[in-house]
Amino acid sequence: MKKIIVIAGPTASGKTDLAIQLAQYFNTEILSADSRQCYQELGVAVAKPNEAQLQSVKHHFINSHSIYDEVSAGEYERFGLAVLDEIFTKNDTAILVGGTGLYIKAICEGIDEMPAIDETIKKEVEADYQKNGLSWLQNEVKNTDPDFYAVGETENPMRLMRALTFKLSTQKSILAYRNSTIKKRPFEIEKYVIDIEKAALYKNINDRVEHMLTQGLVTEAEALYPKKHLKNLQTVGYTELFSYFDGNCDLPFAIDKIKQHTRNYAKRQVTWFKNQGQYTLGSAKEIARVVMHLEG
Repeated sequence: MKKIIVIAGPTASGKTDLAIQLAQYFNTEILSADSRQCYQELGVAVAKPNEAQLQSVKHHFINSHSIYDEVSAGEYERFGLAVLDEIFTKNDTAILVGGTGLYIKAICEGIDEMPAIDETIKKEVEADYQKNGLSWLQNEVKNTDPDFYAVGETENPMRLMRALTFKLSTQKSILAYRNSTIKKRPFEIEKYVIDIEKAALYKNINDRVEHMLTQGLVTEAEALYPKKHLKNLQTVGYTELFSYFDGNCDLPFAIDKIKQHTRNYAKRQVTWFKNQGQYTLGSAKEIARVVMHLEG
């Protein structure tokens, strides 16, 4: 029987290293479940695997799309299942790794086809966001769809605009389409989530941001600044620096905000995975020992 081993968890918890270790152990390949690392133009800010890591194990859904592409969970499901079919022609096991819970859910359980949204409403929401900013957008989503706001990426304008547009168009929360009837997959699924103490996780995040700065984060964001209107650039690590380039704050303030917003995102990721109730929790070392032992 074919099998996927899911390695999930918050940002900066050590997912990439663990996934590579397991992929090398099983002599197989990795399917990423990260909603930002797929974009070719993004690099330092989204903490992609480095060149040595990419060379050590074949990765899928890394640098596979452009920031001009729109990638939905449904599209990711189709992409990912095709990749798994390809991997399973050569291996009995594949590794699925990432922190985008909805993408993992799409592969493991399937995603309902969503109803069409009103394009007029979509344009109005986007225009209002450009005029009024993130705080306005957050308040609108919080008031209009509090259930989504409680678990969604509240620092991600793209996700917020999508949720608000969907609710205004259909009168239903986009969350209603995250609880689809589970589709039967032709492979077994083992799910693990890296459990790391909050203090250690937050230190990892702060250290990672500092490392990103030495790797050219500011220069990378500056090069992307002329395209800041694109939805796929409305993400932590870029939006804070775009605000700095706009003259709204100084650089130390922007860096502190990147750290804060990344910690906030990690906290929501932890909540998401623990609420799923289908994951085995453990440290990266514990998961590695368990997975390798189960396979003999």
